Amino acid sequence: MPNQDSKHIVASYDRDLEAIQAQIMKMGGLVEAAVLDAAKSLERRDEELAEQVRAGDKAIDELEERVNEECARLLALRQPAATDLRTVLTVMKISANLERVGDYAKNMAKRTSVLVQMQPIDGASGAIRRMAKAVEGMMKDALDSYIQRDVELAQDVRMRDHEVDQMYNALFRQFLTFMMEDPRNITACMHLHFIAKNIERMGDHVTSIAEQVIYLATGEMPEDTRPKSDLTSFETTEVEG
Repeated sequence: MPNQDSKHIVASYDRDLEAIQAQIMKMGGLVEAAVLDAAKSLERRDEELAEQVRAGDKAIDELEERVNEECARLLALRQPAATDLRTVLTVMKISANLERVGDYAKNMAKRTSVLVQMQPIDGASGAIRRMAKAVEGMMKDALDSYIQRDVELAQDVRMRDHEVDQMYNALFRQFLTFMMEDPRNITACMHLHFIAKNIERMGDHVTSIAEQVIYLATGEMPEDTRPKSDLTSFETTEVEG
């Protein structure tokens, strides 16, 4: 039978891990809000909201640092066994993906501040908002799948990235059409393309979270290649820390 010392170690580990997971969920909530607010600021041409998204990225970065520090301390002090080690490593990867999504939301907000000075492109901001909403829904379900260790829900998130890619491809073609029809649209459409590409990349990072959940629950990464439908050749998305 386990002695009192080992019981105490297990209980301490569980408390530490619960505290870290609470930070992950807080981080996820901030990132979800940033994605929606960035899209909303574009649709409403709201520079103040865009600035709030940019300023709020600092809190997301700080949470990632805190999660990494707590995970490192847990690894050093608790020396977790194989399954627990997998949990800690998964948490660190999830926080890194969330931080990257937050960076993309910040970049969207920065471009919104430029776009509000230009003539709007018909239908573009609404389409981008719908795309951002789809990614936010994926993120919510990915985090729920982590808490519930729900492999089926995580697999569903992976498959839904295909829809985000299709939305991005449709926007890409739309922007090309606008630019060919009127050269005055080129600058605005290029900014909008970067925003759409940022959202498409967000979907990739959320999909990575879902794949980490599957690894955590099963011990194996998904073998099947998820459908990828980004057919454009642009690889020019910028990410800032």
